Amino acid sequence: MSSSIVEQQALSLPPLIPREILFGNPQRTNPGLSPDGKYLAYIAPDEKNVLQVWLRTVGQEDDRILTADKKRGIRIFLWTYNADQLIYLQDSDGDENFHLYLVNIQSNIVRDLTPFQNVKAQLVGLDPKFPEQVLVGMNLNNSQKFDVYRVNLKNGAVEFDTDNPGNVISWTADAEFQIRAATASTPDGGSDLFFRETTDKPWETLHHWEPDEEGASVSFSADGKTLYITGNHNANAQRLIALDLATRHETIIAEDEQYDVGNIIIQPITRVIQAVSFYKDKQEWKVLDPSIAADFEAIAKVRPGEFFVVSRDLEDKNWLVAYITDDGPVYYYAYNRESKTSTLLFSNQPKLEGLQLASMQPISYKARDGLTIHAYLTTPVGIPAVNLPTVLLVHGGPWARNVWGYNPQAQWLANRGYAVLQVNFRGSTGYGKAFLNAGNREWAGKMHSDLIDAVDWLVQKGISDPKKIAIMGGSYGGYATLVGLTFTPEVFAAGVDIVGPSNLITLVQTIPPYWEPIKGMFYHRVGNLETEQEFLKSRSPLFFADRIQKPLLIAQGANDPRVKQAESDQIVQAMRQRNLPVEYVLYTDEGHGFARPENRLHFYAIAEEFLAKHLGGRFEPIGDIQGHSGVIN
Repeated sequence: MSSSIVEQQALSLPPLIPREILFGNPQRTNPGLSPDGKYLAYIAPDEKNVLQVWLRTVGQEDDRILTADKKRGIRIFLWTYNADQLIYLQDSDGDENFHLYLVNIQSNIVRDLTPFQNVKAQLVGLDPKFPEQVLVGMNLNNSQKFDVYRVNLKNGAVEFDTDNPGNVISWTADAEFQIRAATASTPDGGSDLFFRETTDKPWETLHHWEPDEEGASVSFSADGKTLYITGNHNANAQRLIALDLATRHETIIAEDEQYDVGNIIIQPITRVIQAVSFYKDKQEWKVLDPSIAADFEAIAKVRPGEFFVVSRDLEDKNWLVAYITDDGPVYYYAYNRESKTSTLLFSNQPKLEGLQLASMQPISYKARDGLTIHAYLTTPVGIPAVNLPTVLLVHGGPWARNVWGYNPQAQWLANRGYAVLQVNFRGSTGYGKAFLNAGNREWAGKMHSDLIDAVDWLVQKGISDPKKIAIMGGSYGGYATLVGLTFTPEVFAAGVDIVGPSNLITLVQTIPPYWEPIKGMFYHRVGNLETEQEFLKSRSPLFFADRIQKPLLIAQGANDPRVKQAESDQIVQAMRQRNLPVEYVLYTDEGHGFARPENRLHFYAIAEEFLAKHLGGRFEPIGDIQGHSGVIN
């Protein structure tokens, strides 16, 4: 492409959107109603730009700050069923040893409910009938397993509740707030459904899912006679099933031939399952409870995009609804069920409103073996989608998926002049077990050739300049980036690896102790560390570092418990020994991803300049970014 055409395209693109708007903190987000409907809590930054929990009285503008987190910012909070108490989770510098904190909204007193060193807390459940209690999973007695503790929200007393036999990975409480079901991983890579009649009876196994199947317990009915589960046994996709505990008979509640059941809405008091979603190209709701059918009809008309019911009061008169679109912020509305009216509360990032943002198009293509692969294409506003520099943005997991909607990375890249393709390669979730299992033992194999087939599709369609395609991603997406530059070194012009593993052997050897129960699943889906070291080595980019031809940018959090710093260190060292082009930035106060806005902004400034240098897109000058902990070496 001649420089004059490039200049013309640059003139046609919308103005540069500052990185601060795309990757800075939201203005306000994640609202939640108190159980009595009197208060609205939400996440917003304080005067030091640290995310805190804020509170307002519904119908007033008396917003005030509740918490005083010093550094990382709070991202997850929940109201308890006490009107004056909410809880939140926080770790230290990305180590994922989350503590559970209690906040009193009247006194602003914050209490650490799980004040134990090197222990991770997991919220198991809250119940409206037991407002003074919370069930919490903690690996307090054994770092490899999470037992259940009952914590008193009045006095903070922690009481041992349920022993984990060693392999339970999730717990389910009944309507009397007693743990009576669990999902457990098995050594073969499958899982078991556990159940007990009462808490003093032994566990029995109701169902075993084979390694190529999946399932889990979801909830008990109010009378305790039915256990709701998900499972893809006797079907391709995960279905929602009612299991009669007396007869052990299964009744299908909701299913789709191709797509797994997604979100499940359960009425918190009656425990009636009200609606489920199936995520296809976009989310589709299936209403199961006629009492909310008119509400869903009314909500769907408020504005375009996908909607989620994110909060409700105990009287079930008032809901909070989030609307997601691909070319704007998330809009939060208060919805009144009696009048069927919606009132806009706020959007999470008002500075995005009115900007020229790109749309995200669902596409599909055939992989070389005939499998249909779904993806999302985002192209720059204002210019034809022809012969563009392109970024293949690979999702993490890998047992996860891309979805439609506003994506800050995709918008950032499209605004800088790049086409962006986000591929749900085989092994991605949501598309049924045949598609998921097609990714088994295919790390750096067919999971990678799906990405190369995506590149070929882009080139055949004339969308992408074959000489200017980069690969970028985090976690598994970082690994896919390293695979791209080692296994197919001629395809990509550059790579950006964020917290990606470089050696599958050392990855498994250094997993957190509490991942031990799911090692069988990893061995089944990726490869067995004990019997297949050579196979895992053959799929590890570290051992092919000498093949790298194109520039690589690597970013890593020093406290990452999943992909240790050594995963990045070792491939950087291998490249430097061979004088291969690598830039490395290490964040000393981050883990598996970058939570602090100053670190995010620092990283994306470096990545933007790196991509502009090697693909020719636009970039906003780095400027004077202070206060980050990034060590560039």
